[in-house]
Amino acid sequence: MLSAKSLFQEILDNDESFRLFCSIAASGEAQGGWENGRIAALVPESERGLAPKVARHGADEDKHGRIFNALLKKRGLEPVEVPQETDYTMLLEKHGIGLAHEQLKRDEPLTVQDIVTYLAHSRVTEQRASEQMELLRKHFADHPDIGRAVKMISSDEDNHLAYCHEELLRFARAGHGRTIQRILRESALAEIRIYRDVSLAVMDHMGRILGWPRAKAALLAAGIHAVYVYERLGGWRRMVSLKMPERRDALGGPATSAPEFA
Repeated sequence: MLSAKSLFQEILDNDESFRLFCSIAASGEAQGGWENGRIAALVPESERGLAPKVARHGADEDKHGRIFNALLKKRGLEPVEVPQETDYTMLLEKHGIGLAHEQLKRDEPLTVQDIVTYLAHSRVTEQRASEQMELLRKHFADHPDIGRAVKMISSDEDNHLAYCHEELLRFARAGHGRTIQRILRESALAEIRIYRDVSLAVMDHMGRILGWPRAKAALLAAGIHAVYVYERLGGWRRMVSLKMPERRDALGGPATSAPEFA
């Protein structure tokens, strides 16, 4: 039976598919770490109290990248170059979601509007990350090789999502509510398209590595398209709602260290 668990187990059991999976994940996390690090350095003076939380977010993303690279090293594997069509983070930036890298490379303070944009974008992408890691935690929390990594990253992603909710609600109370809802909607509708395209590209690469028959590849592609249809018809709304999280001040402390994978 074709299921999320059996599909990922197949990817996990093959060195080349696992190598590609971890390389894609590590690259995306490293990019997220850099982005958050730059944003933390450029936070406007009126929002300097937010800078440590943004820095913590970036430190977590860097940690996740190191974890995926450590999983590769444990199997005696080296990272592989990430195909452009599978680079979720860069495709988001290319389509104008979040803050442009050219802007972040300049040593010019960001505006409050920039911070609102960053948080709204993060609220959408962290929803996706939290859901994906929850799925992996459900099926692989007790796995001897990746279980600890999955649980740690999943907990971090839940913290990131909670932080976005809390900070966006703070900005909404300060009068940015309409702007936040507009950016959330635009970001969500763009994200679901990019996620569909990246998912199709990743599955295409995995299928060639694992030698999937045409029927299996077609079934997986149909499933990805079906998810997109569901999200386009209304599933995207889960990415734009805001509510005060149970985890308050989720990024108020220092980042936890990455576990060792001997």
